[in-house]
Amino acid sequence: MNQIAKSIVDEATLEEIQKKAIAEGKNPAAVMLGRLGGLKGGKARAKKLTAQERSAIAKQAAQTRWQKQ
Repeated sequence: MNQIAKSIVDEATLEEIQKKAIAEGKNPAAVMLGRLGGLKGGKARAKKLTAQERSAIAKQAAQTRWQKQ
């Protein structure tokens, strides 16, 4: 049942993305390709970073968050 529910949600989400792209005058196929790359991007980038680089990025993000308060 969970797989069926997930497939329904995925299909509805894709339809909404395509409708929004058409409304904005964009090519739905290009939007989907861009989204696909975006979904892969963060994981691929994290794989390439060393532990020190990840730590530095996390520290910078934390400092930025605290500066806002």
